[in-house]
Amino acid sequence: MPSIHILVVEDDANIRAGLIDTLESEGYRTTSAVNGEQALALFQQESFDLILLDIMMPKKSGYDVCRAIRSTNETTPIVMLTAKGEEIDKVVGLQLGADDYITKPFGVHELLARIAAILRRSRRGGVAEPGDNRKMPDRFSIGPAVVDARQYLVRVGKKTFPLSAREIQVLQFFHAHPNEVLSRDQLLNAVWGVHYLGTTRTLDQHLAQLRKKIELRPDHPRIVTTVHGIGYRYNAPPLSEHKPHKGG
Repeated sequence: MPSIHILVVEDDANIRAGLIDTLESEGYRTTSAVNGEQALALFQQESFDLILLDIMMPKKSGYDVCRAIRSTNETTPIVMLTAKGEEIDKVVGLQLGADDYITKPFGVHELLARIAAILRRSRRGGVAEPGDNRKMPDRFSIGPAVVDARQYLVRVGKKTFPLSAREIQVLQFFHAHPNEVLSRDQLLNAVWGVHYLGTTRTLDQHLAQLRKKIELRPDHPRIVTTVHGIGYRYNAPPLSEHKPHKGG
């Protein structure tokens, strides 16, 4: 069985060398890039199972690289490497389609655990909870929004917005549990996986971005509402108003 191939994109030579040594000592195969342009060129030439992507780099930033990759590929996991305290980096990275982020400086054990968890989720493919065998639809409604998972789009009236793979997974899980109060842990376990080591802030950031796309008034959400101290609830319309879309 071929080894897992990871693209390491980091302009700092010392950090890059440390990442490569750590990953290869665990049996991963690595290819490295020193800037964003080189990373995109390598991505077009080779196949990778995961991308470790620094944000602040010459020529093309990690944002630019993530955006370019997600325009053609929604499945390869991307983990952003962010500087400590730069919250905006995390928000923008998640909005562009990154799967997770790790804040520098980080420990070896945290890095390896995050990578292992993300690779398990990507191979499992699907977002259902453990033991939940319900098939997630490709096309479904969330309130007035119509989600097309195959095209990675959501339509609200005459407006159309792009969705990341993670955003689709979150909406699929809400659709599967209408009117239920879902804890943050439930959502993280179902979408990010039970071994996810990040904080609930990741989920909150995704919900904030989703509300801008599916809510008529994102500052006063009515479709997906916050249940303080617990999590979120998808307020599904009555069955008489909610006709499921056929997949196709």
